[in-house]
Amino acid sequence: MSTMAMPQPTASEAAVRYLITNYSPKGNKVGWLMMASILVEAWDLYSIAFVLIFIREQYNPDPLMLGLAAAGTQGGALIGALLGGWLSDKIGRRVMFLVTMVLFIVLALAQAFVPNVTWLVVIRFLLGIPLGSDISTGYTYIMESMAKGEREVMGNRWQFMFAVGEVLTIGVIVIFLLIDMQHEMLWRVTLGLGAVPALIILIMRHDVPETAVWLVQKGRYREAKQVAREMFNDNLDMLPDHDVEVPKVSTRAFLADLKKDPIRWRATLYGWIACFAQGSEFSTFAFYLPVLFVMVGVSSVLGNNLVTMALFCFAALSGWVGPLLTPKIGHRGIAIAGFGIVLASLLVAAFALYTDNKMLLPFAAAAMLWGHYWDASNCMTIPTMVAKPKYRGTASGFAYMFVKLPSFLAIFLFPSLFAAIGQANATLFVAIFPLIGLLAAIFILPEVYGYEND
Repeated sequence: MSTMAMPQPTASEAAVRYLITNYSPKGNKVGWLMMASILVEAWDLYSIAFVLIFIREQYNPDPLMLGLAAAGTQGGALIGALLGGWLSDKIGRRVMFLVTMVLFIVLALAQAFVPNVTWLVVIRFLLGIPLGSDISTGYTYIMESMAKGEREVMGNRWQFMFAVGEVLTIGVIVIFLLIDMQHEMLWRVTLGLGAVPALIILIMRHDVPETAVWLVQKGRYREAKQVAREMFNDNLDMLPDHDVEVPKVSTRAFLADLKKDPIRWRATLYGWIACFAQGSEFSTFAFYLPVLFVMVGVSSVLGNNLVTMALFCFAALSGWVGPLLTPKIGHRGIAIAGFGIVLASLLVAAFALYTDNKMLLPFAAAAMLWGHYWDASNCMTIPTMVAKPKYRGTASGFAYMFVKLPSFLAIFLFPSLFAAIGQANATLFVAIFPLIGLLAAIFILPEVYGYEND
């Protein structure tokens, strides 16, 4: 009986396989630089939550318009995630993460000068496009610049960076309140200040090279070899010293390709579900924590900000610990523990609201944030990591779409839900989302820590 020989990998395939299984000495530095952009997104997405009360005070918009002002960036990020991921695969990771920072700087400054809420909604929607694009591009860069295991720990740190951004935002607002800054000036300066970290990151990213993996995929072998020498101290001898023409990849084949590998498909499906669940749980309950505390009489505006700052300091600790535990308990362990903690915490929070137990609410919120920063840690890491390199940008953007869609809908509609059914019922409703995430982690997610894909 004759047997058919297995096809030998091409030079390009061999180079990609080699690159994604080797450690870059500069990988951690590059990874942190990509993660730093999340500070920018955190500042913009959540600064609006802390100044929303002042915008409402000045313009007195109806609940839907107020929700749209808050959710505008999320809506733009939904488009940016899809467009940015696709463009990252087409024109390169480096071009995209530079362009997105430039756009953010311009638009962040513009929102500080809007004449009314309508213009604020428009600018924040446009601002979301580079934000959504940058996250998908940054994750793609990390997965192609770091070794397995380390890239997953770094990718899972995005929630830690969100918490740091939130703490910095609240700290600045607290200073503005202490110096008794006029309220209109306060919210305008706060929103416009997002351009400052974006400018710093743009300068620091300027000399970061394109990923060698992307260059190999595009047949740009000379540049790939140069980047590999700089990043890996390796000349990629399996590649010729000249560029070649390679067939164009159709991104429409992305979904069809996923289903060819059951592990990759189940992991990606879980990633989408987890992105949706964690985006929904946070954008409903946690996003409105400052407003919620004022409504139930926890404290004054200043006191509310101080309590919220303490909560996010606690959340930052969770965001740091979770990635460190990932190598020990795996992606499934982090996901199951995270969603389980959030589910229990929301049930306690609903009980506190039903019984008017104001002292219990901050503790329930703290536990909820601890669990959330675990269950959200790997929902972007998993689908980006398991995707084939030629689809990696698309995979990252597609996953981030499942974060931004529920975030936009929740932030836009949750104020109306609050008004319609009350805080306690609304909080109980939110518990549906961690329940969905918990079931997906138990029954869908295979353990993919250290997964290799070429």
